[in-house]
Amino acid sequence: MKSYYIFTYGCQMNAADSERLAHQLEEVGYIPTDDEKQADLIILNTCAVRENAELKTYGRIGELKHLKAKNPDLIIAVTGCMAQKNQAEMFKRAPHIDIVLGTHNIQHINEMIADVKRTHRHQINVDMDNTVLPELKAKPNGTFSAWVPIMNGCNKFCTYCIVPHVRGREISRPVELIVSDVMALGSKGFKEITLLGQNVNSYGLDFHDGTDFGTLVHALDGIPGIERIRYMTSHPQDMTPDMIRAIGESSNMVTHLHLPAQSGSNRILKKMNRHYTVEHYKELISCARQYIKDVVLTTDIIVGFPGESNEDFEKTVQLLRDVQYDMAYTFIFSKRSGTPAAIMEDQVPEEVKRVRLQQLMDVQNEISLQINKEMENKVFDIIVEGPSQKDPSMWFGRTSGNKMVLFSQEDSISIGDTVEARIDKAQTWVLYGTVVKKGK
Repeated sequence: MKSYYIFTYGCQMNAADSERLAHQLEEVGYIPTDDEKQADLIILNTCAVRENAELKTYGRIGELKHLKAKNPDLIIAVTGCMAQKNQAEMFKRAPHIDIVLGTHNIQHINEMIADVKRTHRHQINVDMDNTVLPELKAKPNGTFSAWVPIMNGCNKFCTYCIVPHVRGREISRPVELIVSDVMALGSKGFKEITLLGQNVNSYGLDFHDGTDFGTLVHALDGIPGIERIRYMTSHPQDMTPDMIRAIGESSNMVTHLHLPAQSGSNRILKKMNRHYTVEHYKELISCARQYIKDVVLTTDIIVGFPGESNEDFEKTVQLLRDVQYDMAYTFIFSKRSGTPAAIMEDQVPEEVKRVRLQQLMDVQNEISLQINKEMENKVFDIIVEGPSQKDPSMWFGRTSGNKMVLFSQEDSISIGDTVEARIDKAQTWVLYGTVVKKGK
C-alpha cells in the first residue's frame, strides 16, 4: 500500500483543506504515515500570508530533495496559497516538485498524481473558478472537535493582505449542506465545531436572498451532540447587530468573539481599505456586550502600518484601553509583495515598530491580567483537550470564551470530556484551576 504525509502550514482553512486532501487520498488506497522518510507521497499545504513563512516553506521543500534522490518514485506536491501565488515559478526554484495545485483545485489531487505516474512530467493546476465551491468530504484529525468550512475567498482587498489574490472571490456553501455536515459530526461524537471562512460575517451575501451569518447561526442552533460552535474569522465591515443578537440567543455558539480592529486610527483604517470607522467598531463592541452574556473579546492589531504617526499609534493604544479586550494578537507590519501596502511611501522604521509593539503589548498584558484575575474562584465549563506540551503532568481545556485552563489530570478524566473547573490562579495568558465536577 502507498503512504502519504501532509505538511500543513498557515491558517485553519489550510488545516481543513488538508483533512479533505487526506480523505481523497485514502479513498484510492493511500494510508497516512508519521514518517516523511517512508512516504510515497508528500504534500506541502502552504501559506503565503507572510514572506518569512514562504521562505521557510521553500527551505522545507529544499530539504525534501534528498528524499527524492533516494526514491525517484516519490511524488512531491505543493498546494495552498503559496502554490496559487507562485505557480510555475516553483518548478524553477525546486524542479524536484512534481505537482503544483492551486487553492481551487484540491479536488483534483488524485488525478494529478495519476498524471505524474503516467507522464513522468510536472503537473500544474491553478485555475480559479469563483462560481463553484466543490463539496469534499474530510477526515477530521480531532476526536471531539472538527473544522467545518462555510465559505471560501475574500472580497475585501485590505491593502496589506494577499488572501483575495490567492483564495479568490467570496463564495458560500448552502445552509442545508453545512447543517448536514454538523449533524453528521454530532452523531459521530464530535461536540465542538469551528465554522471557517476568510470573513464569516460575509457568509451568504453572495446568495442575494437575505441569507447571512445570522441565518446560519439560527439553523445550527440545538443540533444534538454539538455543545459549542466557534467561528473564525470575523470582519467588522459585515458584522451587524442582528448577527450579534443571533449569536447571543444561540444555545451552542461560544461566548468568544474575535473581531479584528487592526488599528485605532480612522486614517490608518482608510489606508488599510478596511471600510469601517473606529466609532462604528465600538458600536459593535457595545452591541456584543449587550447581547452575548459574558462575552470574551479578542482582536488583531497591526503596528507600524505605512504612514502610522505617533498620534495614530496612540489612538490604537486608546482603543485597547477603551474596549478592554481579553486578549489582543499584535503584529508588526511586514511588507507582502503583491499588495499595495508593500509599495506605499512613509514606511515606518523597524526600530519604531518594535518599540510601539512592546508598548502595545505592555498595555494589553496589564488589561488581560486584570480581566483574568476577575475569574478567580469562579467555576467554568471546560472541554478537556489533553496534556500540556510544556508540562505533560498538567492537562488543559478551554472555556466557552476560549480561555486556556491548566489542571492536574485525574484517571477518571478523558480527552473530550466536559468538566467544571474552579479558577484558582490567573495569569496573563493562562488560568490554573481545579476540576470540581466530572462532566459528560
